[in-house]
Amino acid sequence: MTTRFDIVIIGSGAGGATLAQRLAPTGKSILILERGEHLPREAENWSPKAVFIERRYRTTDHWYDRHGAAFTPNTHYWVGGNTTFYGAALMRMRERDFTEVRHAGGISPAWPITLAEMAPYYDEAEALWQVHGQRGEDPTEAGNEPPYTWPAVAHDPGVAALKGHWETQGWKPFSLPLGVRLDAAHPVTSTCIKCRTCGGYPCLLRAKCDARTLAIEPLLGLSNVTLLTGRKVVRLETDADGGRIADVVCETPHGEERWTGDIVVLSAGAAPSAVVLLASANAAHPNGLANGSDQVGRNYMFHNSTAMVSMTLAHQTVTFPKTLAVNDFYYGDPDGDFDFPMGHIQLLEYMSGQTLEGQIEDWLPPALIPDQLAGAAAERMLSMLVISEDLPMPGNRISVGTDGRVTLDYTFGNLEGHERLVQKLKDSLDGFVDYAHPISQHHFQFDSLLPLYGTAHQCGTARFGTDPTTSVLDVNCKAHELDNLYVVDTSFFCSANAVNPTLTVVANALRVGDHLIERLGAQGSAPG
Repeated sequence: MTTRFDIVIIGSGAGGATLAQRLAPTGKSILILERGEHLPREAENWSPKAVFIERRYRTTDHWYDRHGAAFTPNTHYWVGGNTTFYGAALMRMRERDFTEVRHAGGISPAWPITLAEMAPYYDEAEALWQVHGQRGEDPTEAGNEPPYTWPAVAHDPGVAALKGHWETQGWKPFSLPLGVRLDAAHPVTSTCIKCRTCGGYPCLLRAKCDARTLAIEPLLGLSNVTLLTGRKVVRLETDADGGRIADVVCETPHGEERWTGDIVVLSAGAAPSAVVLLASANAAHPNGLANGSDQVGRNYMFHNSTAMVSMTLAHQTVTFPKTLAVNDFYYGDPDGDFDFPMGHIQLLEYMSGQTLEGQIEDWLPPALIPDQLAGAAAERMLSMLVISEDLPMPGNRISVGTDGRVTLDYTFGNLEGHERLVQKLKDSLDGFVDYAHPISQHHFQFDSLLPLYGTAHQCGTARFGTDPTTSVLDVNCKAHELDNLYVVDTSFFCSANAVNPTLTVVANALRVGDHLIERLGAQGSAPG
């Protein structure tokens, strides 16, 4: 096999896979390097014990916090990246998210592009990832978005009851946009069966729209696309002048490998991509590759997120609860007593008893929870997630020691709006006592701010911008200091907003793909 390709893409998650998909029709030779393997299709895909207690698919890597304590990040390294395990919520950033926004805890900076520039790519991303939704329900929509191609996923009876309860309080709950292969009109032949093993699990039926099923697997039969698994990229080496990437260096079970690309694209995830750049320091880039601004690894964000569980005395008629969301408090409190952004609420996936055991094992070992008790609790729960914006702070950063040790130095911030939204949600449930519905009987709630190791939605470690002194990448996500290096995972985010990031990553990869098609003088496809 040749070691030189037109394009080398590091990582097969949402960004890397989508970029490869965009560039494949050009006929350019594309190499995708993935540190993980193909996820086995096995019964354990649907086993809550295997997934949440044994953590069969989770990485065993260790990172270290600011105090030097080791922890295992909640991340997965497989073909398709973390999208194989995500909850399939696919939302656009709001128009205001692209602008400078003042929060109670500080400033969320403006992006160097606008929603208008991203809109056609959002349109295409929603079509590619088969997003099911309903326009006109979400009060934060711009109002000019095209209708979703697929209808919103219907609410289970218990969720519909909650929706009605919130509406009586003046809230405007809406159908959460979901990427699933659901054909509700033909349930017998539908790929998605609305099962209880969606978010957090790899889909045994391949009914979840993710990077491996929608982008990578359709490319595997193409003569110009090569996917190599078990290749962990450890550093990038430049030419003598330090202006271009000359070699991509991988660790494999068989020893070191080197690959060369005219264009090199880093898409390993916000933290791993920063690790690669920092570990690639050389004479021309003594502070780390592309790091003349000293911004690589800095401004790590991963959302202020609180999981809340509402438990009832009676069984709930809910199997697939992740269909409802609330944005009434995205920009502030409509009641007028808080003028800063608060965030977003969405229902979480179904929690089985063993899922619950795995989630609380940090403070209560599963062995102390009888399976029957955990199972009974799960049948009586609705789980919700409150997401608020985590502001970029230079001191919140990924760093790499000379021994390769990865440290995440992070301090939680901008919590006032988040805490207010959590309280809003609690208060909204207090009056939920309509005995006509099983989920509305006497209940209690408990909640928890997701800890440091809950690394979902990580972003911001190589942000893009127009000023090379304050950003790592330019507007096209090319490194300011290197002619042939691009980054298309969540690293490029310069603010985190308060919605799930995957759709923005996909849309941006399509946008960068069109830039590369033009740069390479190739023919490809474009929005529209």
